[in-house]
Amino acid sequence: MAKHVSRLFKGRIYIYGVGKFEFDNGKLILPHHAEERHFKTVKEVNVEVKRLRACYI
Repeated sequence: MAKHVSRLFKGRIYIYGVGKFEFDNGKLILPHHAEERHFKTVKEVNVEVKRLRACYI
């Protein structure tokens, strides 16, 4: 998932069992009414995006 989010710059994604997210500039954004599961998912995906970008430099 992080690979697709990092390639696309802006959009929306639905993660089954977690919910809807938006992403901008290749990073996931927290929903307005975020719960603990949202925080964990956003952190996990954004860390992977950062790792993927470091590999391509």
